[in-house]
Amino acid sequence: MDERLRRWRLVLGSEADGMPGCSTGEMGAGDAGMDAALAALYDQGGSDSSRSAGLGSSAPKVTRWLGDIRTYFPSSVVQVMQKDAIERLNLSRLLLEPEMLEAVEADVHLVGTLLSLNRVMPEQARESARMVVRKVVNELERQLVQKTRAAVTGALDRAARTHRPRRTADIDWDRTIRANLKNYLPDRNTVVPSRLVGYARKQQAVQREVVLCIDQSGSMAASVVYSSVFGAVLASMRSLRTSLVVFDTAVVDLTDQLHDPVELLFGTQLGGGTDINRAIAYSQGLITRPNDSIFILISDLYEGGVRDEMLRRVAAMTAAGVQVIVLLALSDEGTPAYDHDNAAALAALGVPAFACTPDAFPGLMATAIERRDIAAWAERHLKPT
Repeated sequence: MDERLRRWRLVLGSEADGMPGCSTGEMGAGDAGMDAALAALYDQGGSDSSRSAGLGSSAPKVTRWLGDIRTYFPSSVVQVMQKDAIERLNLSRLLLEPEMLEAVEADVHLVGTLLSLNRVMPEQARESARMVVRKVVNELERQLVQKTRAAVTGALDRAARTHRPRRTADIDWDRTIRANLKNYLPDRNTVVPSRLVGYARKQQAVQREVVLCIDQSGSMAASVVYSSVFGAVLASMRSLRTSLVVFDTAVVDLTDQLHDPVELLFGTQLGGGTDINRAIAYSQGLITRPNDSIFILISDLYEGGVRDEMLRRVAAMTAAGVQVIVLLALSDEGTPAYDHDNAAALAALGVPAFACTPDAFPGLMATAIERRDIAAWAERHLKPT
C-alpha cells in the first residue's frame, strides 16, 4: 500500500475497505494494529446511539487499548485519544480502578477528570490517583517555576524605584536620561541630570498581595490545575503574600494548602453551580493593602449569584486601587466558552477579561506588578478571545 493510500486508510477507517488498495488485508501488521486502535475509539460510538463503542466497558480491554495506543502513537497524540475516549465512551467510572490509572498517560486533562471524580473515588483508587496527579504537578512545576520566579522577581525589582539610589550600580540610566532630556546641553552633547531614577535595594518585606480566586465549575478543570501550580510557585516567594480561594456556590479558602499543590487540588470539588459575587466578597476581606494588591479572578463568568452586586464589588475594588484581572481560562485549551455580557460589563469598568495560556502567565504577573496596562499587554501577547 503506497503512503498516500495508507494515510487515507487510517483517516477513513473501515469506511475505506471497499476502495481499491485500501482493504485491511493489504495493511502491514503495524498499520493494522494502529487501525484497530483508532477504530475502537472513532469508528463506533460518537453521536449515533444505534452503534456501540468498540471498547465497551471492560477494564481489561480498555487497559490493553491504552497500551496499544502508547505503542503506535507519540505521547501528545495518546493524550488526545485518552481525552476523546473519556468523553465519547464515558470511561470515567473505569478510571476509579487502580489498574486503569497505572495504564493511562498522565496529563492535565486526566487530572481534571480525576478531580471531578474526587467525591466518589473509592479509597483503593485514591492513592493511585494521587500518584497520577503528583506526576503531572511535578512536570508542570519543572516547566513553569523558573520562568515565573524570574519574571516576578524582575518585575518587583523594577517596580521598586527610588529617586535616591545609594550606589551607581542602582541607577537606572535609561529612565534617568529620559527623565532629564530637558536638561540636554547641545554644546557639550550631554545631559545634566537634575534627578536620578534608580532601583531600590532588595526588600525582604511583602511588596505585593496576590489573591487567586478560582471558579471550580466543571468546565474550568484545566484552569484549576494550572492555577494551583502557579499559586504554589507565587506562595513560595517571600516578596508576595499569596492567597488562593476556590468557589462554586460556596467559597473555600485553600491558602494553607499552597505548600503542596497536590493536596490543594484534592481540596477542590469540580462541578456544581457558581456564585462569583460571594467569592469576590470573601476575597475583598483578604486584601489589606489595596494599592499593592493584585486580584485575579479565573472564571468563565457564568454567574449564578447576584450579577449587579458582583459588578459593584469589582468597581469598588478598582476604585480602592486594587489591580483586578479577569481570566476566562488559564489553560492551553483554546478559546473558552464564557458569558459575553458579563465580560463586556467588566470591560466597561476598565477590567478586560481574556483567556491566558500558562506560558504567558508569568509575563502577565510581571505586567501587573509593574502596574502597566493589562489590556495593552493582552492585545500584544494573546490571541483575541
